[in-house]
Amino acid sequence: MKTRMKIGELAKRTGLNASRIRFYETEGLLGTVERGANGYRRYPPEAVALLGIVTSAQRAGFTLDQIRYLMPAGSQGWKHDELAARLREKVTEIDVLQEQLAQNKAQLLAVIDGIENRPDGIACSDNKQRMFDLLRPEEGKAGQAD
Repeated sequence: MKTRMKIGELAKRTGLNASRIRFYETEGLLGTVERGANGYRRYPPEAVALLGIVTSAQRAGFTLDQIRYLMPAGSQGWKHDELAARLREKVTEIDVLQEQLAQNKAQLLAVIDGIENRPDGIACSDNKQRMFDLLRPEEGKAGQAD
């Protein structure tokens, strides 16, 4: 018989607090959790790995609903083709996000440069307009005359 652990031990092994573990249990991410005669939850050893999957997936940007779908289906394990497809989708989302972040970074660096290298003698109100122009999306700048 597998040794089951109380929530405090599971919390120590995973670095999660007990309320977070109970939340994941309520969300259906840990499967069925046994209760002892005293009503205490008794978690199987696999709960450590499952919680590791959940926390890693959250850090990668998966929602709880997406994680629920990705979790192994009981004793049958994962549906490998579906899992690989979902993971590829997330990689694509991350690529798009990285592109957006790179654009945001470039825009912020341009504004910082505009602030730090303000032309001598330019009025504050004129510099404000210059900064607004730097922040405007590219498509809004297309038809403007210099």
